[in-house]
Amino acid sequence: MKNFIYFLSLIISFNLFSQEKILDTLQGTKQNLDEVIVQSIRVKYSAPFSHSNISKTELSLKNLGQDLPILLNFLPSVVTTSDAGAGIGYTGIRIRGVSAQSTNITINGIPFNDTESLGTYWVNLPDFTSSIESLQVQRGVGTSTNGSGAFGASINILTDAVSEEAYAEISNSVGSYNTYKNTVKFSTGKINDVFELSGRLSKIDSDGYIDRAFSDLKSYFLQGSYLKGSTFIKALAFGGHEKTYQSWNGVSKDQILENRRQNPYTYENEIDNYKQDHYQFHWNEKLNQSWSTNIGLNYTYGRGYFEQFRKDDSVKTYGGIVESDLDANGLKTETTDLIRRRWLDNDFYVLNASLNYQSTVLNMTFSSSYSTYSGDHFGEVIWARQFGKNASIRDRYYEGNGKKSDFSIFTKASYLLNEKTELYGDLQLRNVGYKTTGLTSDLVNMVIDQSYSFFNPKFGLSYKLNSDSILYGSYSRANREPSRSDYESNPNIKPEQLNDFEFGWRFRKDGLKFNFNSYFMQYNEQLVLTGALDDVGTPIRTNSGSSYRLGIEADLKVKLSDFFTINSNMTISSNKNKQILSQKDGKIFDFGKTNISFSPDFMTSNAIVFSPKDNFNLSFLSKYVGTQYMGNTDALNSKLDSYFVNDFNISYEINPNKIFKSIVISGLVNNIFDVEYVSNGYYYTYDDTWSNPSQVKTLDGAGYYPQATRNFLLGLTLKF
Repeated sequence: MKNFIYFLSLIISFNLFSQEKILDTLQGTKQNLDEVIVQSIRVKYSAPFSHSNISKTELSLKNLGQDLPILLNFLPSVVTTSDAGAGIGYTGIRIRGVSAQSTNITINGIPFNDTESLGTYWVNLPDFTSSIESLQVQRGVGTSTNGSGAFGASINILTDAVSEEAYAEISNSVGSYNTYKNTVKFSTGKINDVFELSGRLSKIDSDGYIDRAFSDLKSYFLQGSYLKGSTFIKALAFGGHEKTYQSWNGVSKDQILENRRQNPYTYENEIDNYKQDHYQFHWNEKLNQSWSTNIGLNYTYGRGYFEQFRKDDSVKTYGGIVESDLDANGLKTETTDLIRRRWLDNDFYVLNASLNYQSTVLNMTFSSSYSTYSGDHFGEVIWARQFGKNASIRDRYYEGNGKKSDFSIFTKASYLLNEKTELYGDLQLRNVGYKTTGLTSDLVNMVIDQSYSFFNPKFGLSYKLNSDSILYGSYSRANREPSRSDYESNPNIKPEQLNDFEFGWRFRKDGLKFNFNSYFMQYNEQLVLTGALDDVGTPIRTNSGSSYRLGIEADLKVKLSDFFTINSNMTISSNKNKQILSQKDGKIFDFGKTNISFSPDFMTSNAIVFSPKDNFNLSFLSKYVGTQYMGNTDALNSKLDSYFVNDFNISYEINPNKIFKSIVISGLVNNIFDVEYVSNGYYYTYDDTWSNPSQVKTLDGAGYYPQATRNFLLGLTLKF
């Protein structure tokens, strides 16, 4: 099967209609016909869901090496963070206070979330932004999609569109903390008006804001297309290789006061080393003016390890592979120094199929998706003071496997009841099976055999008040299974359920666009972040019983003149656990109604854009994030202070008559006022019995991820 998929990656792909434009029902929004690949999971302007569309042009203005989550920082209800502090390496995004584990990500309709952890690791696809044509962020449950359920948002990505003309592009960036980005892109353009082949190679290096938190990132992207008559086929191969130094354990409050850039790890190879390759094949066929089909195939191969130096580690953890050190009296200490690697090796297969019917009053989609995953987890010792008598280097001290299948089928329809009213309906059935065997890294036998069947209905209505504005409302339900790490921390963990109510108003006229949305997200057994981390930096979650998120989102774009534009958004919310029970001082304590972790009550972003010419843009960007808690008990030590940061972005394009089609000079100054702030962290409690063994005293601690102070990136792009 692997050889077959590798062969598919070499096929030049094929595609449907030419890149003309079609219009949305109810409110004319132009759509690029490359989007037929993702039409089953995207929503149009009039849909009764809160969403944002981001174009390639918008992304390119700030695409100087930072990861995609950082480039989405100024969208409504978004908080982003970077472990290394400068937006390169391990980065994260939370939407409406919900972690990346609960945000559904797809690339050309193919699930990107890690199947077992449910998280997304953009570090595995460095500079992927350079190969994105467009993306859509749906906040809340949104419409039915492929892969794991969306509990805060979904982000669906469409890769580069077919280029009519041949081009070559060289893009280079340089910036603070020895940051360098080098990208080469090309396209053959449409050959014989049928074929097109395009590709990209990228290399990104950065020392990181945090000491030694370097990133060494490589990636590639190859895409072929075939367009003839009613057939549109696209084949892709893309992937990345990342090496990043350990910085995901953060620093303590005292360490921040000493030196906020310090890194407590000193072993020179305390790194994450991981490769991931994706192979996709998409076939869209237009059967007639009303009916079309789409088939998508995917194979993802991931493998890599995290290397650690362990000082005075217990030999019991390694099952006889290593032997104890001896103390001054020649007695065994039951500990030793060693270096270990903890590996992941996984295969992920996906088949998507959809059938679409479209008329003047009805747009209906029937879609299904099946995926299967197998992931090996194992650890090996690559150095020790002394190996056991029957052991040697690279012997595995634990081995385990996780297998997961995911089948979903959904049908959705929008029906134009009359020229003002559009009805929306969406029904999804999803079945998930998860089995594990073997040992965890703590040598605990992990045997899980769980299956879940979820029914996720969604209904909505849009009403056109006039040619300029639309009112809408919707109800959506989502169910979601726990992750592997959830099971490791609590074998009795429960799946979570969300009922999402959305009501909003959209207005656009001339140079003014305004969106107002209100939401009530009612959870049952929501899996919320406890604030603590496991031993590889993965956030630990727990069921919170009954909880809710209630809020309003507003975003505005107004063109003040031919030169000035203002983009603003604001989110005001209340995010509460109705009751939290937790152990304190050896007893179960009722903390009552508390704030949900990592959920600020207020966020706002603002962009003032000055464009004296079409090829010249200056942007002043501001972001405010209110106070948030890293745990769910409202403990004072779990509090993250609010912060307000500002960036400055410049882009200038020159169109010479010779050699180059275009020369683009761009620059970005992040945090121009040199604010020292923290956007993320973790919180934990532990029982202290040393001072008084007869009395259990609960203590707490916290770790923080300091973000970079003033820093810059400069870029030069040459287009041939």
